[in-house]
Amino acid sequence: MRFATLLAAAVLALPAAALAAPLFQPWIDGTHAAEPQMQVQRYDADTYVIRQSVKTNFEAPFLYLLFGQDRALLLDTGAGGLAVRPTIDGVIADWLKAHRRASIPLVVAHTHSHGDHRSGDGEFMDRPDTVVVGWTPPEVAAFFKIADWPRDIVKFDLGRRVLDVVPTPGHHPSHIMLFDEKTHLLLSGDTLYPGRLYVPADQLAAYRDSIDRVVAFTRTRKVSHILGAHIEMTTTAGQDFPMRAPAHPSEHRLELPYADLLELQAAVHEMGDKPVRDKHDDFIVWPLPPTPTPAPPAPKPAG
Repeated sequence: MRFATLLAAAVLALPAAALAAPLFQPWIDGTHAAEPQMQVQRYDADTYVIRQSVKTNFEAPFLYLLFGQDRALLLDTGAGGLAVRPTIDGVIADWLKAHRRASIPLVVAHTHSHGDHRSGDGEFMDRPDTVVVGWTPPEVAAFFKIADWPRDIVKFDLGRRVLDVVPTPGHHPSHIMLFDEKTHLLLSGDTLYPGRLYVPADQLAAYRDSIDRVVAFTRTRKVSHILGAHIEMTTTAGQDFPMRAPAHPSEHRLELPYADLLELQAAVHEMGDKPVRDKHDDFIVWPLPPTPTPAPPAPKPAG
């Protein structure tokens, strides 16, 4: 049976529901002169979504701050062009005040190590009671105790709030997704979001395996929403903004339905071994040239 047929059957099996109202108020999109450099919106009392303004960097990435009883997790630190830590420290201070606490340890991790997701790391290196996770697959695996990268899926407990860490290389070798067992949110980074899903041509198999891994893990876990790291699509189905667009008028909502993950799975299986540009209503699979092979080290001079 072809994956398109499997997808249709899977989508029909999902609970029927009318298109829900957006989860968030409109995000900063570069269309207003007085736009702040960062915008914070609360999903619930322990879950915050932060967006970097497209005016500071065209990538306009999203960051996620999750609180448990024992520690907090900041996922990604932005694309540079601004100071990130004051906003994060402000959210943490407000959370501590609301919970009548003096402090909470902070873990700074990344969906992956492309520069638009880690440029603010330096601001946190000297922050008290803070750990900044490394960028490479071995460092990510070591921190989260992933023994068999990328096949193992492990739990990371913030204290009465358990996150499932799912390795998802393909877009980038160190990529991970997080499933939050409290909210049932799937934080998907650059592997799936409303935009151009960049896949190096020689990494299609790894990307496809990662999508299969996430689908197999989440199929019975009732994912509430998929939240990615960017918005590059407009409200017109299948239409993205121009590359490096300075503003995003009529921007697609951030959250995606679980059905989009199944649609992506079907799409990458239909491609076979050769990635092709493939446009869908909420995302576009966008092949890139193969990953460059690192140059061998120069020979040492004799003598």
